[in-house]
Amino acid sequence: MTSPQKNDMLDSLKLIGTGKAFQDELCSMIATTQMFRDFEWHDIEALSGYMQAYEASDGTTLFREGEKGTYVCLIIKGKVDVYKEDHHDRKKIVATIGSGKTLGEMAIIDGEPRSATAIVAEPTTLTILTETNFLRIISEKPALATKILLKIARLLSQRLRQTSGILVDYLESKAD
Repeated sequence: MTSPQKNDMLDSLKLIGTGKAFQDELCSMIATTQMFRDFEWHDIEALSGYMQAYEASDGTTLFREGEKGTYVCLIIKGKVDVYKEDHHDRKKIVATIGSGKTLGEMAIIDGEPRSATAIVAEPTTLTILTETNFLRIISEKPALATKILLKIARLLSQRLRQTSGILVDYLESKAD
């Protein structure tokens, strides 16, 4: 792993490509994601220097509920199921994240334990931004860090609004 931050989950993934020769391909991958598709190319090139691309096979756990979150995943191709445990310790799928989407953003913002488990549902290509590398971006490229933080804030706001709507629908169904 090229990141100085050690993570056993990432060690189970297949690193695809490194160095300058791979940078254009990595930039193209990043540019396809919902989070970064409207970034200028020079920002994507800068960001690519802080990220790695991986392949993960079906059934691979990307992270587990309750563990410390140290990276955000951008799904380039494939699907990842997100699970929460109920009060009987049974896993329930709460979301399926597909191509172009991100997961694990809260981890690099608040440093709290993961709120869910993410398991690859089909062969998946993803890019990873570690917390360590995100902190490097903040220090070395503050304008880029500001753009990323604004995107994450908007994404989390959208998800909170969706969750509020789901909660209202659920409460209304229970009242009937």
